[in-house]
Amino acid sequence: MGDMRTSPADPFDSPLETGLRALVVLEAMYPRACDLSEMTWYDHLVVNTADIADRDGGEGPRSLHPATPGRHDALNIRRQAVEASLMLMHRVHLVEVRHCEDGIRYASGETTPSFLDALQAPYMLRLKDRARWLASRFEGMDAADIAAVVDRHVGLWAVQFRSGEGDRP
Repeated sequence: MGDMRTSPADPFDSPLETGLRALVVLEAMYPRACDLSEMTWYDHLVVNTADIADRDGGEGPRSLHPATPGRHDALNIRRQAVEASLMLMHRVHLVEVRHCEDGIRYASGETTPSFLDALQAPYMLRLKDRARWLASRFEGMDAADIAAVVDRHVGLWAVQFRSGEGDRP
């Protein structure tokens, strides 16, 4: 019997679920285009806002997902899932892929706002609120500054991404 979590029919952490989170984040970040490392960080932080909010004096929303032990360890495997989700959203024309001097970046597509406006489930509304908070939290910061915040609040996994697969200059 295979792992039920990786079944194509299982929506939990599937490319579709991860892709919807990516769309919400990219729309909140617009016009900023983000690289794969940033999107991996945001995929974690948008549902675990307390990882940075609580450490900044409690200024920010509660996490959407419970603070489970080992959630930071799982981040090392999230990168591939986030990349697959971004490619899925690109194939359906909801994410733009930009080839920039400093690597590949992802941005909200032209039809993303109207697509997301149609998603009004309570969970999606809370996710959108957290994504807007995250965007305001990191507004005006460059990737190195964001990486430092993530590293300081979440742990050493940020350093691993920065020296990882070369999507950083």
